[in-house]
Amino acid sequence: MTQTRRFALGGVAAVLATPFLPRIADAQTQSWEAFLAGVRSDAQRNGISQNTIARAFAGIRPNDRVVQLDRRQAEGGLAWEDYRDRIMVNPTRVANAQRNYRENITLLRAIEARYRVSPTIIVAIWGVETNFGGNTGGFGVIEALATLAWEGRRASYFRGELMAALRILEHGHISPERMKGSWAGAMGQPQFMPSNFERLAVDFDGDGRRDIWDNRADALASIAHYFQRNGWREGEPWGQETIPPPGFSLAGADTETKRPLRDYNRLGFRSATGGPLPNSSIETAVVLPNRGSGQVFLGHHNLRVIRRYNSPVNYGLAVGLLSDRAA
Repeated sequence: MTQTRRFALGGVAAVLATPFLPRIADAQTQSWEAFLAGVRSDAQRNGISQNTIARAFAGIRPNDRVVQLDRRQAEGGLAWEDYRDRIMVNPTRVANAQRNYRENITLLRAIEARYRVSPTIIVAIWGVETNFGGNTGGFGVIEALATLAWEGRRASYFRGELMAALRILEHGHISPERMKGSWAGAMGQPQFMPSNFERLAVDFDGDGRRDIWDNRADALASIAHYFQRNGWREGEPWGQETIPPPGFSLAGADTETKRPLRDYNRLGFRSATGGPLPNSSIETAVVLPNRGSGQVFLGHHNLRVIRRYNSPVNYGLAVGLLSDRAA
């Protein structure tokens, strides 16, 4: 989840209160049936078997809750400090990250050897997306995607994801009953949309299936593969909190210019503890949290890679901070 459009469980955004969405009118039932008929035809033309189609669509209906959540989503509702401390990098999540890092270190090292991606960033993504696999979503992916493709606001996008989900079922990676995810179809422990599953999920244990729901090796290796394919640079940090020089203005801060880290040291930036910054040529830019109250970061290339998983700047910073604490 770069992920063209991600709707994962992690990176929690505040939800704005909206009036209860009434149940989808019975008068629309026929249009739903006509929609499903069209999807079935498209799926058959794309090589999906009648058996897979029948199992996938058995008993599905327009899901009112999916439409309600789609219409009221809002990003950036929380102040940075609340998002950071209450949701993403709270003591419980940090402790769980450290425990899961220790318990899975052998697997994580094997994944690192293949994909050259830091185990701590894998654990951080795993933690913020699904609470280390504990909350992967309870919506049937086929029903959720079909509802969103039928409802029409982003019909083309979700219809494409629905076809990708059907191909995943056709190839036997998961059963329709086990294909659960978020309200918008983000699936499994990494919260991949179906099209990203097709491109980036891996069968790490060699059992012939790419199981990101119940197979921890496949799930964590798929996260690493996502980062590898999106340009993760082995051995480079993502960034760090910094103390800006006197006179630094948040309002006028240049967050676009990239320059070597050592130049920021010369300009008067210091580490969070007040010490000098490393004398490094690593490409660096000022990064300001959204809705923050003064915290300033210096970010590197790998922060941009984190944000290809989920684009909000606060998400990227929180994942980076959690990864620092995971080990």
